[in-house]
Amino acid sequence: MSESTSMNIEAVMQYLPHRYPFLMIDRVVELELGKSITAIKNVTINEPFFPGHFPGAPVMPGVLILEAMAQAAAILSFKTKAYAPEEIGIVYFAGIDGARFKRPVKPGDQLVLKIEIVREMRGIWKYRARAEVDGELAAEAELMATLRDNPARDAGQSPQA
Repeated sequence: MSESTSMNIEAVMQYLPHRYPFLMIDRVVELELGKSITAIKNVTINEPFFPGHFPGAPVMPGVLILEAMAQAAAILSFKTKAYAPEEIGIVYFAGIDGARFKRPVKPGDQLVLKIEIVREMRGIWKYRARAEVDGELAAEAELMATLRDNPARDAGQSPQA
């Protein structure tokens, strides 16, 4: 399938259970089902981690760059599987390999997340992920994840809670 589309923040929030301060995707600019996604995270000085990481020289923690990549990968997987928002489960990390950080990400940067599906086998997804700022590689990794039912939904709670 080669449908290409974009998603605003309202659409993103239908596919991710994360909310402030942990929602790391502001917009999807391109999505090719079964193949790839390009998403945006606008990094602002108002991020809750900057006062402590690091005072006087704020840098986005690498683990949060990986989380942003994983959230983009989750949207790609949910959309590829054609899950409706009310059917959304949760994507759990299964592994991170080859994570490399090439440049710091600072307030005012726009993090462009480029995720490609490498394969999906027996419920385990493998992705190639890149994060860029101004066309320059900031971080890269291979991510593995699995889709599971949302325990909140199974308990009768809203999956968006």
